[in-house]
Amino acid sequence: MTLICGAGAFGTALAVTLAQNGPVTLWARDADHAAAMGKARENTRRLPGIALPEAITVISGALPEGDDPCLLAMPMQTLGGFLAAHRSALARPLVACCKGMDLATGLGPTALVSRAIPEAVPAILTGPGFAADIARGLPAALTLACGDAQTGRGLQWLLTTPTLRLYRSTDTIGAELGGALKNVIAIACGAVMGAGLGESARAALMTRGFAEMNRLAQALGARPETLAGLSGLGDLALTCTSDQSRNTRYGESLGRGAAFDPAITVEGAATARAALVRARSLGLDLPVTGAVAALVAGELRVAQAMDMLLSRPLREE
Repeated sequence: MTLICGAGAFGTALAVTLAQNGPVTLWARDADHAAAMGKARENTRRLPGIALPEAITVISGALPEGDDPCLLAMPMQTLGGFLAAHRSALARPLVACCKGMDLATGLGPTALVSRAIPEAVPAILTGPGFAADIARGLPAALTLACGDAQTGRGLQWLLTTPTLRLYRSTDTIGAELGGALKNVIAIACGAVMGAGLGESARAALMTRGFAEMNRLAQALGARPETLAGLSGLGDLALTCTSDQSRNTRYGESLGRGAAFDPAITVEGAATARAALVRARSLGLDLPVTGAVAALVAGELRVAQAMDMLLSRPLREE
């Protein structure tokens, strides 16, 4: 049995595809939401139009005990509170499916898991895959990173489906930072497109943003080949060029000067602030990340941010 905690779009999509392999328990924070999903056999709030297979059981309340792996499919900024609240049921392999850096601690999801529940085995599932595509059975490939190689191999077999292919890594730092930092760059790219500055400017931001991702990730211990893979470059390419990305849509709203639905989770907004703090503590210069953090805080407009980036001293690439 596979346990998935978090009944948002991505958690539901994972439940739908993993139901091909066997029984899945999908835990929802809200009891009314869980009841509605169980009755309608559909997540009408987050993933409408996708039927829940019979192999999925939707629950709320206390987590089931056991040693089966648990997938944590929830926003990054709620992960710490969830781990603290359900600690007794989570001494098992825990696969984080969120992308970001915790604002309170500056940690990524696997480090947050290790700090909260030392006896758990942390892993992360990340890469270029939108919930709607995965739920519809369209082919996708993700990275499954786990520091314990044996556990990682077991998780890879357990979580691979006929349409979801997983590539294994032991570089949890690189995998989680690729997934986190690309959201920051996606906000920048969305802002450029929303302001009508063109695709050439977006390509430049993606490229220079990827350099920043590598700069910070390697300073924190990531391997460069991880950032060049699915969890880094692959996810960056998808997120920065698709309107399915919430971070890109948020950036577009910033570029247009339009309001954005506050109920929609935008992981890159908090990650930009957390990444900038980490970068400064290491003496690193991340101009694109700094511009995004200022845009999100309302300290800069898009035109000002672009002027700031374009007026930086000329240098070698």
